[in-house]
Amino acid sequence: MSNDLTRTEERKALRRSLIRARNGLTPAERAERSARAVERLADSEVFRAAKTVMIYDHVGGELSLDSLLTHPASAGKQFCYPLCVSRTEMIAMIPGAWQSGAYGIREPVRELSREVAPEELDLVVCPGTGFDPACNRMGMGGGYYDRYLPRCVRAHIVLVAFEVQKVPALPVDPWDRPVEQVFTEAAVYGG
Repeated sequence: MSNDLTRTEERKALRRSLIRARNGLTPAERAERSARAVERLADSEVFRAAKTVMIYDHVGGELSLDSLLTHPASAGKQFCYPLCVSRTEMIAMIPGAWQSGAYGIREPVRELSREVAPEELDLVVCPGTGFDPACNRMGMGGGYYDRYLPRCVRAHIVLVAFEVQKVPALPVDPWDRPVEQVFTEAAVYGG
């Protein structure tokens, strides 16, 4: 077996393990831990300074950002969401309406929403399956964020996750983009 295949299989196995850990939390634990992580994010300097913020709509066991939308620190902010427009590309949209998209993820209806250019974003809050204390992020493996984030030239890039998604060190590839900070229910890493 080649070294690349071994590394790919290692990353897939780690991703499955981290998703199991995240999904192993009860709904009540996820809700309570999500709320605590959102508080840490809402209290951060990068969030308070941001005017245009890209977040995600959680699916499955992901950390929920729902309480961020009604948090007092969110007053006056524009929130946009990712929309996958091809097998490799996503854009940011301020939703005018929602639909069920790929993988059952709720996404903005493109024709009824407004696109936001990546260079207009002040903050991007990424989802992830795992992270390490050096702020390396592991996504779902599609590379959408890794391709999109370099275009967000003035945005701060952060991750929200549960502590159970932390590992001592993630295997990283040259195209993997670390985040500036990770916000969990228990701590803030980086920054």
